[in-house]
Amino acid sequence: MSALKTVAISVGDLNGVGFEIILKAHERIKHLCKPLYCINYTMAHQAASLLHTQFPNDFHMVKVNGEFTITPGEVSAQSGRYAYDSFTTAADLARSKSVDAIVTLPIHKEAWMMAGIQYVGHTDALRDMFQSDAIMMLGCDKLYVALYTEHIPLREVVSHIQTDKLSAFLLQLHHTTDHEPIAVLGLNPHAGDHGVLGNEERFIEAAIEAANSKIGRDVFVGPIVPDIAFTPRFRQNYSMIAAMYHDQGLAPLKALYFDESINVSLGLPIIRTSVDHGTAFDIAYQGKASVQSYLNAVNAAISFQLKGKMDV
Repeated sequence: MSALKTVAISVGDLNGVGFEIILKAHERIKHLCKPLYCINYTMAHQAASLLHTQFPNDFHMVKVNGEFTITPGEVSAQSGRYAYDSFTTAADLARSKSVDAIVTLPIHKEAWMMAGIQYVGHTDALRDMFQSDAIMMLGCDKLYVALYTEHIPLREVVSHIQTDKLSAFLLQLHHTTDHEPIAVLGLNPHAGDHGVLGNEERFIEAAIEAANSKIGRDVFVGPIVPDIAFTPRFRQNYSMIAAMYHDQGLAPLKALYFDESINVSLGLPIIRTSVDHGTAFDIAYQGKASVQSYLNAVNAAISFQLKGKMDV
C-alpha cells in the first residue's frame, strides 16, 4: 500500500463553519491522507473551545501568524485576513512541494474585501500566484459544471463571449479532464432562438467548432438551451457542462447536489480542491455543519494527485 499523501488544509473564515467541519471530519480524513491544518495553536484552541471540544493529539498544524477574537456569524476584516493568510500558507506549501495538494474551507468575500485583499476568491488569487489561467469547476461524480466566467457582474458577461477566448477555455477544459462529451450552454434564453433573443450564440457555436476541429472529433456539443441542460433526461448523456456565467451553472447544480459537490481549480501547477458551499454564518459553531463536501474534496484531491488528471 502506498504512503498516504500530505494535504494542506486552509481553515477558511473562522467566524464560519470551517473549523467545525475540520474537527468533525478529522478521524476520517487522517485515514485518507496526512492533513496539515494551516492555523496556529491559539486560534485552534479558541475555535475548539467555542465548539465545546478539543482538537486531538494527532492534529498537526502549520503556524499561521495572527490572533483575533472569533465572533460566530460576523463579517470582519480580521477573520478575512486570517482566512487569506491560512490559504496563502497552504498554497506556498504546495508551491514548494512540501505537500501533495491543498484543500480550502470557505472564505467570505466581503471579509476579504474589508481586509484590503484584492482578490474576490481563491481561484482569482491562485491565477495570480501561479500565473495560470485556472478554470473553476464545481460538481460531483454525477455532474460537473465548468464556468467560463465567474465572479463578474452579469452585465459584463456579454463582452466576454468571444470566439477565441471561449475556444481556448474549452480546449483547456478538455485537456485537464479528458472528459467527453461536454455540453456547452448558450447565453440567452432558448440559446437565442436563431437570433430572435440574442446573437451571442454565433460566437459560442464558432468556438465549439474551433475547439472540436483542434481536437479532431466532436467533444463539445452546443450551444445547448440552458433551461433543459439540467433535466434528468439530458443528464443521462452529459455529465459535464460548460456554463457561460456563474449562476447559470451553479444555481441548478447546487439545487441538485449541494451537499456532495466540490470545487476544483483546473489548469494550475498545484492541486487545489474545495468545498462547494459558503461560510454558513447562520449555523456557525452550532454543530450543524455537514462534512460531506469536505470529505469529497479531500478524496478528489488525492485522486487528482495519484492520476494526474481530474477523475470526472
